[in-house]
Amino acid sequence: MTGIFDRITAAEKPHHVAPEEVDAQAEGSPGPQPQVSHARDEEWRTPRKVREAVQEMLKYGLLEESQKPNLYRAALADTEAVERILEPLDLAMGIDDVRGLLFVMVRQAGQGEDDDWSHPLVRRQRLNLEQSLLIAVLRQHFIVYEQESGTGANLAQVAVDELIPQLQVYLGELGSEAGERNRVLALLDQLKGHGLVSAVDAHDRVVIRPIITHLANPENLQALVAWLRAQVQGTGAANTGEAGEQA
Repeated sequence: MTGIFDRITAAEKPHHVAPEEVDAQAEGSPGPQPQVSHARDEEWRTPRKVREAVQEMLKYGLLEESQKPNLYRAALADTEAVERILEPLDLAMGIDDVRGLLFVMVRQAGQGEDDDWSHPLVRRQRLNLEQSLLIAVLRQHFIVYEQESGTGANLAQVAVDELIPQLQVYLGELGSEAGERNRVLALLDQLKGHGLVSAVDAHDRVVIRPIITHLANPENLQALVAWLRAQVQGTGAANTGEAGEQA
């Protein structure tokens, strides 16, 4: 006869589980959930080519058909997807299909909002007077080239020596040919960083990029002219004041 202590001891011993019982329990347990496959993950994503096109535009500010034809076509074929990506960033895509050009635009600020230069993705580097004047001169060369070769032609070139006398009209002479040349080369190098011109080639020429037609549009050029007039008037007023004090 089994005593009370024998029954208590037997109850506290670990129950031996047979191997077949372990297998049965393993089959019935849910176990770790399988990871979502890569194929299913891609179902809801924006197409890869469209993502790459937007990344290229955000990196350089523009996308040229002549430079990246596949990405250009991908963005143009799915403009709604591109706009969905850019809209939360307060950006939009400008389209110049005649010149084969897509470019990033800052959406117009609403009433009470800051201006475009406050946008966190826009470089806070305003063009100075010398750069703006050179852009205006280059745009004139580009327009003449398009009038002769047709809108959409993208090999507008200008020699460095052609730009020197045109800038002298506005900026005056430095008194040194080497100084004049270095000034133009330095300005061209700065504009190259904005994607407006190519590097100077072996024949001392640069290619003017089509984006210049949008950066130096009539509205911006009118603003530049108004600013120059204000500067001239301010200088004239200052000179008049100095003359009055001397008198």
